[in-house]
Amino acid sequence: MQTTTQKTRQNLAILTLGALGVVYGDLGTSPLYTIHECFDGIFHLYASRTNVFGVLSLVFWALCVVISIKYMVFVMRADNHGEGGILALMTLALSKLTTRNGTKRLVIMAMGLFGASLLYGDGMITPALTVISAIEGLEVATPFFSPYIVPIAIGILILLFTFQYRGTAQIGIVFGPVVLIWFLVIGTLGCGAIARRPDVLLAVNPFYAIHFFLENKAEGFFVLGAVFLALTGGEALYADMGHFGKRPIQLGWYCVALPALLMNYFGQGAVILAYPESIRNPFYALAPHWGIIPLVIVSTAATIVASQAIISGVFSITRQAVLLGYLPRIPIIHTSSHEIGQIYIPMTNRLLLVATVGLVVIFRSSTGLAAAYGVGVTMDMLITTLLLYVVARDLWGWRPWVARILACCFLTFDISFCSSALLKIPYGGWVPLVIAVSAYALMTTWRKGRQILGERLYNRVVPLDTFVQSILPNETQLARVPGAAIFMSGNPSGTPPVLLHNLKYNKVVHETVVIMNVVIESAPHVQPSERVTVEGLGQGFYRVKAHYGFMESPNMKEILELCTAQGLMIDTHTVGFFIGRESIVITGNPGMARWRQRLFSLMARNAQGATPFFDIPPNQAVELGVQVQL
Repeated sequence: MQTTTQKTRQNLAILTLGALGVVYGDLGTSPLYTIHECFDGIFHLYASRTNVFGVLSLVFWALCVVISIKYMVFVMRADNHGEGGILALMTLALSKLTTRNGTKRLVIMAMGLFGASLLYGDGMITPALTVISAIEGLEVATPFFSPYIVPIAIGILILLFTFQYRGTAQIGIVFGPVVLIWFLVIGTLGCGAIARRPDVLLAVNPFYAIHFFLENKAEGFFVLGAVFLALTGGEALYADMGHFGKRPIQLGWYCVALPALLMNYFGQGAVILAYPESIRNPFYALAPHWGIIPLVIVSTAATIVASQAIISGVFSITRQAVLLGYLPRIPIIHTSSHEIGQIYIPMTNRLLLVATVGLVVIFRSSTGLAAAYGVGVTMDMLITTLLLYVVARDLWGWRPWVARILACCFLTFDISFCSSALLKIPYGGWVPLVIAVSAYALMTTWRKGRQILGERLYNRVVPLDTFVQSILPNETQLARVPGAAIFMSGNPSGTPPVLLHNLKYNKVVHETVVIMNVVIESAPHVQPSERVTVEGLGQGFYRVKAHYGFMESPNMKEILELCTAQGLMIDTHTVGFFIGRESIVITGNPGMARWRQRLFSLMARNAQGATPFFDIPPNQAVELGVQVQL
């Protein structure tokens, strides 16, 4: 019999292994291109001893300060009921603000939404960069593969996105072991090179980083943008906290990922010192010639895992944005009946596939893609630090000067990396910015449009209580028919326009009328006991509020079962669902520019209907159209 302690340790080991596979895929594959981009990227840094030691020192201290201290110690403390990520951090930063802090709320929301938008650019570039970096190892083995690098990378990416509909549940079990093998391999290769040049370990001295900048000046600052590539994937540590918890992620980093990464980076430095010509691909130069092909296979497997992790992250943040009202409803398919995070979004998957393959065709090499990479991630980390400062001061109750000192320490790194990465904009860094600005425009337009639409629809409606108590008893021409009708409403206190239209033209009222409002809370999850509230209004009318977290998906079957448990008996097979569908009329009214009105109208026309989104039986749904002027 296993003791409780043994079971706890076993569960911790399993979670740590899973965290290695999901959390550290992107960060763990950075050695494929980081050192190469520092020396043989767009700036072609000379591989002298001073420069090698300087770059290694920068990589070492960046990993220690940004990942080991900033994210592991401080950022992961900011969990929203166990969940992490930029939207969760934004929610925490807003939690203590009132309506009086209107300007501050808008600034924090803008930062959070733009940070989330940057993830889309990351989700498009990461699979392209990591896969093509791994395949480029074939060129090291033999020049024969040179013309086939891009086609092979495109083929792998197409297969990766094609199988997304199966969900990560079926292949996720191998993620952890694959990445663990990857870390063992790269750590061992690095140790072998360090054993031949142990003096490379002196680079842990920060003096070499300072001396690097003093000697290279502007060129050294340019290279800082390539050094940052060692940190890409750091945001995943925080975003995936809800799946594994803090301790497994921390154990995976300190015990496996960090030592392996440092050994490999320092090993690449040792190889460059011994063979300066190896700067063309220092990662594969660590392996003997006979081991290059096997290393390419392991690298490709690791990059597929890294790509899968970021794709899943994009799916997750898209669902959060939909449920929080920042994007229109789109089809979301759950690929697992046990894990709520296992989802597949066809529209997002197609967009990522086209964009990723397009980036490979346009840039055609890891150097070209690396120039486009990093700009968005540095901005994301900068936004995280600013939001963390707000949370530490307002939510944790830290003294302002303590929060400022901590924020300034992290901002020193964030601003340096971000400003250096911005220099890569002419070389491809504009790509993630264009993607992020486009996503931000979509989210803010949809949010603003829905707000105006709600004002147009509900500001002049009759309060529901007044309607029930005053209008119905005096309306002798209305017939009460058997059965129940559910009217979906975004405003639980007002009479739904679809109900008024039904009365106006059909002149019937069901014996049981339910005004249902689905509320998405700022918390990621809602307890089942707090899921549904039922309020009787008299005259056979009921008001039902269903509460879901932003990491959950509304389920009508569950809602009706909980209503029955609270005494509201509804026959799920005969109940009718009445849903309003707005038709947008573009006007010159103030509130939104005409181009944003047109964009909002286009998004509204292509949004998924409430019937499939709430899993309502199609043969029991009635949609009534309403024209609304913006």
